[in-house]
Amino acid sequence: MLRSLIDAFKIPELRKKILFTLSILVLYRFGAYVPVPGIPYKEFSDMMLQQGSVAMSLIDLFSGGALSNFSVFSLGIMPYITASIIMQLMQGVIPAVGRWAKEGDAGRKKITQWTRYLTLVLGLINAIGYLFLFKSKQYGVVLSPEVPEAFTNVVIVFTLVAGTAFIMWMGELITQRGIGNGMSLIIFTSIVSRVPSAIYESITMQSDMGMGLAITALIVAVVLVCIPAIIFVERAQRRIPVNYAKRMQGRKMMGGQTTYIPLKVNSAGVIPIIFASCIIYFPAQLAALFNVNWLTTAANAVSTGWVNWITTIVLIVFFAYFYTTMVFNPEDLSDNMRKQGGFIPGVRPGSATMQYIKNVINRVTLPGGVFIALIAVIPSIIFFFTGNQLIQAFGGTSILIMIGVALDTMSKLESQLKMYNYDGFFK
Repeated sequence: MLRSLIDAFKIPELRKKILFTLSILVLYRFGAYVPVPGIPYKEFSDMMLQQGSVAMSLIDLFSGGALSNFSVFSLGIMPYITASIIMQLMQGVIPAVGRWAKEGDAGRKKITQWTRYLTLVLGLINAIGYLFLFKSKQYGVVLSPEVPEAFTNVVIVFTLVAGTAFIMWMGELITQRGIGNGMSLIIFTSIVSRVPSAIYESITMQSDMGMGLAITALIVAVVLVCIPAIIFVERAQRRIPVNYAKRMQGRKMMGGQTTYIPLKVNSAGVIPIIFASCIIYFPAQLAALFNVNWLTTAANAVSTGWVNWITTIVLIVFFAYFYTTMVFNPEDLSDNMRKQGGFIPGVRPGSATMQYIKNVINRVTLPGGVFIALIAVIPSIIFFFTGNQLIQAFGGTSILIMIGVALDTMSKLESQLKMYNYDGFFK
């Protein structure tokens, strides 16, 4: 791996992309510590520590600590993720959006444009909600009396919405000019940024420093043991063999080859986890917007405990099927195979092939979805009973997102390396 990284930096174009990506991520982390104008930073930080709300902790985790600092990036990437989920769902509900998804680049540009508009709307709603929440009796943030309060309110809301737009822009820049998926890398950076402080808290939470070190070392060791198993499942495939009949094209004999359709056990990657986390995160957002006692209680229940565990498993498995069916369309696959003279041995072309592919996708997706759901939930159960912050930072959802994003980024970097006849990361 080290050799491959050295090779990547030898190529000027790749070196520029890697440095550009790192620069954007550093800028993102810098913005997480720039406070919003008009907010008393120290008083707000102390209040966040005193409240200790489970729902707010969940929101703060995905913002990389930006919310607890009330920085310009407090809203994080979640408004964009929520907008993306809505647009994905709309493809099956609104015919026009469904047609856009099938129109190639032109259609994708329309979907992207509407996703941006929806992100800004959701960001505006969230910003107003946070402003009312933090000015309520629960937090009691008092704005500076030297400036008219109405003006300060407008500045705070505008800054938060602008921060969301800036994060969205940075993510798109990474995707277009850097390495990997920009939005996924921003989430990855947010989660990783919490690990050092979680390690420190894990060591110091015990009265005996030696016991704290031992528990922390044990957690890290378990995580390191789980990583190879997660990578194995992430890269596992079910290969459907496909034969192509020989046919004459002009004076040349074409076909006669054997290939396969690679169906990954986890075709959706980290998308089900991110989408499920966003749905679970939504009640916490509503609680922040309306600041109603029963809604806050419901948000805390969904954010932790048995309701959270069951909901997480169901949503991850659902989104694993949902996203896989969007990526693999059995009808289109069977139709393309038929047009090219391909067939699956022992299966009739046409509807029988389509049904066969559909059955294989269903059988493969279920164990993959259940596996990532269990990896996501089991650490949450352990954290519920121990309260160790390192388990939350290294929790199943966090570790799956980190590994999934890392593998995706390495795969894209590997494809770039092989274009220049260098060995990739995966041997």
